[in-house]
Amino acid sequence: MAEVKISAEIRTEFGKGAARRARRANKVPAVVYGHGADTVHVTLPGYDLMMALKTSNALISLDIEGRTELVIPKAVQRDPLKGFVEHIDLLAVKRGEKVTVEVAVQTEGDLAPGANLLEHVLNTVTVETEATHIPESVTVSIAGLDAGDSVLAKDVPLPSGTTLVTDEDAVVLQVLAAQAEEPAAEGAGEGAEA
Repeated sequence: MAEVKISAEIRTEFGKGAARRARRANKVPAVVYGHGADTVHVTLPGYDLMMALKTSNALISLDIEGRTELVIPKAVQRDPLKGFVEHIDLLAVKRGEKVTVEVAVQTEGDLAPGANLLEHVLNTVTVETEATHIPESVTVSIAGLDAGDSVLAKDVPLPSGTTLVTDEDAVVLQVLAAQAEEPAAEGAGEGAEA
């Protein structure tokens, strides 16, 4: 995963009014925390941040007025209607440090012939990995799976250096047999008069 470099400015104004002014200037209020250091309040360029967040678990190199800080997004608040980023919490990390993150589960291959449906019980699995080697996603082969088969978290192939945090017996994917709709019985619901 490549590092994304973003310049940040220290925030001196706080509150709803200051946040609205920052958003009007296409900046996103953010908080950087971690490693027992004091919390740093910053604003980030909205477009650069939006592009960085297109990659899940993006590794961001923040230039905070001359000081470089390596961070990953921890909590992103978006506008419910327009979808733009309103605020972001960033976790400071160090090279070589292990972090716990959620990674998307993707599938490849085709199910066994028949009218089967694939249900994604979990869309992500939680893993522990090095901060500079966070996988964007994990891929599970569903080739040949038939109705009643399932894939457990322990069956998900993980890159080297990555360990599973999600319960290993948790069902990630399961194959269901398609349900045919029963035809309505004739005369059902009609009262018979004698």
